[in-house]
Amino acid sequence: MSTETVAAAPAATAPPRGAPAPRQGRPRPVARTLRYGLLVLFVLIVLMPLYVLVVTSFKSGREIGVNGQWNLPETWTFASWAKAWSALGPSFGRTFELAIPVALISSLIGAANGFVLSRWRFPGADVVFTLILFGMFIPYQAVMIPLREVVLWLGIAPGIPTLIFVHTVYGIPICTLIFRNYYATIIPEELIEAAQMDGAGLLRTFRSLILPVSIPGFVVTVIWQFTSSWNDYLFAIFLSNNRNGPITIALNALAGAQSPDYAAAMAGALITSLPTLLVYVLLGRWFIGGLMAGSVKS
Repeated sequence: MSTETVAAAPAATAPPRGAPAPRQGRPRPVARTLRYGLLVLFVLIVLMPLYVLVVTSFKSGREIGVNGQWNLPETWTFASWAKAWSALGPSFGRTFELAIPVALISSLIGAANGFVLSRWRFPGADVVFTLILFGMFIPYQAVMIPLREVVLWLGIAPGIPTLIFVHTVYGIPICTLIFRNYYATIIPEELIEAAQMDGAGLLRTFRSLILPVSIPGFVVTVIWQFTSSWNDYLFAIFLSNNRNGPITIALNALAGAQSPDYAAAMAGALITSLPTLLVYVLLGRWFIGGLMAGSVKS
């Protein structure tokens, strides 16, 4: 190729400085509008029951039949909230007495099990772990009557003490699974070996070294167990009653009467769901981080 040909060839020129880079891979305006429109539609569908719940709770019983469910109240009143709180108030405190010990005790037992099963490879460890996980797949309905007989045989007081025992036992498998995966992927083996070289035994290593770095796992299990025990109705109806049971029993009594007050029932449902909602709002970002902490090996 001659020099003249090379000189005549058009040279590749860079875009002028300050010029916007060509858009690549950006969604088209129509696709972007359609995407956001679908998201707004899904949000509206999800929030419609919540809207009816909130609006109806501020209406009087007479206005519900006249004004309908979708219209705003003609007169905003807190009478239904006061009625719901008077019915749910005593069981509200009892449910905290149930959910907090269940979340803490089952999380501690699950952490101890997870540490032993992930770092102490004794003979039959995999079999023990499989048997523990088997408890996750047993339906509540299949063991309800035998469980009631066991509780009566142990002599545990009916009501909240019985429910604490039952929910703690049923929460051990899922807590063990979460902590075993967490310790197996996050805690380095060198850290355990260094503690052993310093003369720390298994219990001291777990108490002084493992527990302080287990906060993400505890956040996950505490939220899980707190929510499960707070929202439970099946165990509560079998192992307690309206006088000594949790808030779900009282809510069912409030909403399931022969002539139910729908406004009070809606207010009661909001009161019942408020603690679990606050738990997820306050600890939600740590919950997702804790779930992902044991999923990828660093």
